[in-house]
Amino acid sequence: MPQFPPGQTLLIDADDTLWENNIYFERAIAAFIGYLNHHEYSPAEVRKTLNAVERETILAHGYGLPSFKRSLVTCFERLSPAPIDDEKHRRIVGFANSIAEQEIELLPHVEETLRDLASRHRLILMTKGDHAEQADKVRRSGLAPYFSFIEIVAEKDPAAYQAVLARNQISTHSGWMIGNSPKSDINPALAAGLHAVFLFHKDTWILEHAALSVPPEGRYLIEVEAFAKLSDIF
Repeated sequence: MPQFPPGQTLLIDADDTLWENNIYFERAIAAFIGYLNHHEYSPAEVRKTLNAVERETILAHGYGLPSFKRSLVTCFERLSPAPIDDEKHRRIVGFANSIAEQEIELLPHVEETLRDLASRHRLILMTKGDHAEQADKVRRSGLAPYFSFIEIVAEKDPAAYQAVLARNQISTHSGWMIGNSPKSDINPALAAGLHAVFLFHKDTWILEHAALSVPPEGRYLIEVEAFAKLSDIF
């Protein structure tokens, strides 16, 4: 595995890279599907409908818990033969609210690895979603001191990466994006001219799945299975 000299700029994803996130959504979805208890559609068919609804909601309202609540309610309305009443609405919203009650659970060896990396490189946290929601997670994680800057963007696309590069004066020759999502962390970062490290997470959100892009000439794409392995690269 190649090693790179001090002075790199490492953009690092947050959800499911630094701490657990999607597992809580999956638990809420499982509870929702059990509550719906639909006799006409299988759990897989309900999940397929929810995925479609989430794509629509994200386009209209962005990411975060408020959008997830909308998606659960809309999915229920599409699939339930009976109209939603106040009690059903409270129950469905409650599944989403349970996510907000979760403590921040750092992934293995995250803090000590960040401490090590920050001694040699510039670290910038780059996450997407609702600004207040993501900022609160960063605060509760206790990891903010390891980062030179926190970037919270509405979407991670090539334009967003280009803006972050310009705002933080990052050279693409020594700039990296590190994260678990091919769709948001790896492919658009490569398109923006960065190097990338794909950090596998077995519970990555299904809407973030995609084939990894081939890196442009002169750019690296490295795959690792544990956050601690970053110290072997940088």
